[in-house]
Amino acid sequence: MAALAVAAADPGEVLRRLDDRIKRVHGSRAAAVTLAVGGSLFDGRFGLGAARPRALTTMPSFPNDVLDPGQCHGDLLLQVCAGRAGQARTVTDDLVRAAAGALRTRWRLDGFRLENGTTATGLASNRNLFGFREGAGNPDPADEPLMDRLVWVDDGEPSWAAGGTYQAVRLIRFATELWDREPVPRQEQVLGRRRSDGAPLAGGAEDATFDYAGDPDGLVTPLDAHIRRANPRTADTERTRILRRGYSYRRGDEQGIIFISFQRDLETGFAAAQRRLDGEALQRYVLPFGGGYYFVPPTVAALRALTTR
Repeated sequence: MAALAVAAADPGEVLRRLDDRIKRVHGSRAAAVTLAVGGSLFDGRFGLGAARPRALTTMPSFPNDVLDPGQCHGDLLLQVCAGRAGQARTVTDDLVRAAAGALRTRWRLDGFRLENGTTATGLASNRNLFGFREGAGNPDPADEPLMDRLVWVDDGEPSWAAGGTYQAVRLIRFATELWDREPVPRQEQVLGRRRSDGAPLAGGAEDATFDYAGDPDGLVTPLDAHIRRANPRTADTERTRILRRGYSYRRGDEQGIIFISFQRDLETGFAAAQRRLDGEALQRYVLPFGGGYYFVPPTVAALRALTTR
């Protein structure tokens, strides 16, 4: 992940160069690249204010955050994914160089995950650095009507943005030494899932459909468990679910997660979930320090065309 500032009078040429280079990367299958834009691209410097996506704002500080301004926001955000870390870095460096000095790196962080690993039942087997499985309870990205309801935007947006999505990125440091001192049963109470197989404490398999109606006092799933606070499984929260994808990171002695989510609306999706998490038991073990809000256009060409009108 690389957040970039546009250091040019006109972003049109920058986006043209990036679009051309990204097409080559995709054609060679060297990596998969996603380009997103931050709210600052529409701040008046480039005359793009009227084309700003409707709900694209600057990510605020939430409870428990200790945000480092140097690790937040950015005009553009590149996500480069490859089978090898070195290849991802090489492609990222090449994309930045393609802008001929017109891009300045604001923040950058390398992540990793056990891509495409599955269990015997077909569920994702990726685990974060707390030792728990990632992605449980995610909406199915293969369900197109569901993605249309939860992820992709259409009406009410500038025409160039239709078919895109809002992206929230959070850089979160883990207090792994403190976490590792906790017995597994306590860890499971904090998260609301079993460590062994990701099954919810509420019962059933990892991907089971359940609610908390039979556990109003939190005797099975504590009221401050992460899973319960993040998604209380009510009719209202069902309509505003987010599509999550996390990457672990290690940087010297520091380690944690790059949390990424996609949603139709940042306020009713990610931000509402963050406010519910205030006071959760997990806050003791995590420290959000960076990231930002972005918009992923349907294509880089759509964004490029916007700057040449």
